[in-house]
Amino acid sequence: MQSDSMTPNDSGLGSAAPRREDGSLQVVTAAAHVVDLSRYVPAYLTWIANKLSRGASQHYLKAFGVGIETWRCLVLLAVEERVSAQRVSKVIGMDKGTVSRCFKHMQARGFIVLSLDEKDGRVRPATLTQHGREVHDRILKVALERERALLGVLSSSECLTLIEFLRRLHEIALSHSCSRRRGQLAGRAIARSDRRRFVLVGFGQGHARPAGGHGAMGSGHNT
Repeated sequence: MQSDSMTPNDSGLGSAAPRREDGSLQVVTAAAHVVDLSRYVPAYLTWIANKLSRGASQHYLKAFGVGIETWRCLVLLAVEERVSAQRVSKVIGMDKGTVSRCFKHMQARGFIVLSLDEKDGRVRPATLTQHGREVHDRILKVALERERALLGVLSSSECLTLIEFLRRLHEIALSHSCSRRRGQLAGRAIARSDRRRFVLVGFGQGHARPAGGHGAMGSGHNT
């Protein structure tokens, strides 16, 4: 009869999977702690966003030859008129590299024109062309109809409440994102400081820097 007890190696962290003494995998029949998906808000937000995005992308590609990422950029451009890839990334949450590639595609199709920023030559803001505006306006009609179909199960007051709740959740998510970004920047600054301190300690007080690019160490004087 096989024993269900686990060996010491199996019970520790870092083990690949629980195994019986004979080496066979032990099946976990029940978990003590699991996510209650019926009440887990991030799951609902993710499921809804994924289904809406997939459906919109398929429809817009078929009807207008425009994917969901291009549509999102068109929306912000129509609202703010002149935006950079950095701005799109911040507002929508898209990766900046993805936005830059999207801008190149949109420029090639005549949806936008790119210009130089007067204050920062590295930034190239985008502006809708007349053609880009026309494409936006055609898709907008379909997008608003899709929204009406989605919210049709809610009353007007429930829609307003939902929007307010989503706005507040978005502010919290943005705050957490900014805090995480500040933490990453602080970590990099500390790492750079540590590297500089290491260099100063390594080459200070009687140790010479490598001379002539050969990595040789002298003694007595710094060069």
